[in-house]
Amino acid sequence: MRFRFCGDLDCPDWVLAEISTLAKISSVKLKLICAQVLKDVLGEGIDYDKILKLTSDAKFESGDVKATVAVLAFILSSAAKYNVDSESLSSELQQLGLPKEHAAGLCRSYEEKQSSLQDSLRKGSLRLNCLDSVSWRVDYTLSSSELRQVNEPVVHLKLNVKNVDEKVTEPVTMTLSAEKFRVLLAELKQAQAIMKTLE
Repeated sequence: MRFRFCGDLDCPDWVLAEISTLAKISSVKLKLICAQVLKDVLGEGIDYDKILKLTSDAKFESGDVKATVAVLAFILSSAAKYNVDSESLSSELQQLGLPKEHAAGLCRSYEEKQSSLQDSLRKGSLRLNCLDSVSWRVDYTLSSSELRQVNEPVVHLKLNVKNVDEKVTEPVTMTLSAEKFRVLLAELKQAQAIMKTLE
């Protein structure tokens, strides 16, 4: 069976296995654990002591507590990633065997934080360094003390690359023969043509 919160794929086996673990906790405590997991996914940190207290009456071992946090993080972040509304998520979780009250509490927590979850996931998605500027110079050496006759142009490239994470521009310099420069230019043009077809 395919589930929207799994990207229209089958639900992973480990998630199915942990649904029964979630059902052992009361729906109120599950909602409180969801709040902690959401804080963690949003980068605000998680209070493991609080989670241990909430799961103590279910007599969870440390592995069960970690599995509970992992499965909730997966469900919440995957639902946000695939833009699943809370009603659909609740229905799908019930199909997997989560009791209705548990699914309702989890989905209320999800609905409150859905937009901030999506923003957080967007910020953490693939980020590439970007090219800030390019400068170049061509040297044509007629002869040198090491070689009697060279007669070959050399291209000096300086790429100023902006690091997205650190907000710092770093220079990358290289020296190429004319032939290697022609190959580089041809391959960059090919890459640009491919990128234009993807727009």
